Amino acid sequence: MPAVKKINHIAILVDDLDASLHFWQDALGLKLSHTEDIPAEQAMIAFLPTGDSEIELVRPTSDDSGLTRYLEKRGPGMHHICLEVDDIAGMLVQLKARGIQLINEEPKIGSDGRKYAFVHPKSAHGVMVELYELQLD
Repeated sequence: MPAVKKINHIAILVDDLDASLHFWQDALGLKLSHTEDIPAEQAMIAFLPTGDSEIELVRPTSDDSGLTRYLEKRGPGMHHICLEVDDIAGMLVQLKARGIQLINEEPKIGSDGRKYAFVHPKSAHGVMVELYELQLD
């Protein structure tokens, strides 16, 4: 049976990456590891490690993306929580069998080789959940 291993990251949707970094870096003292442009997701992401997890600040890079629509509808704030799983395909089968609404029926593959998929917030009581399966070398 597939299992959740840990919280991988919490993603926060922002409209101003620099202003957001000011709070997370200057006020809280978190260190920025790097930023990354993710064209497939139409997003610029700033990665702030916090122990075994990360805070990811996500800024849309396109005016017509799903992230932009989400930001316009709900404003800046928590976008999703990402759970690392040991078997994403098995987890998706398990969730579908339990009637959970998925945004991604099949895992996508990230540029770093990780597999990921999203669970619709309607099935998670208002919280968008991302599932990750990291590929070990």
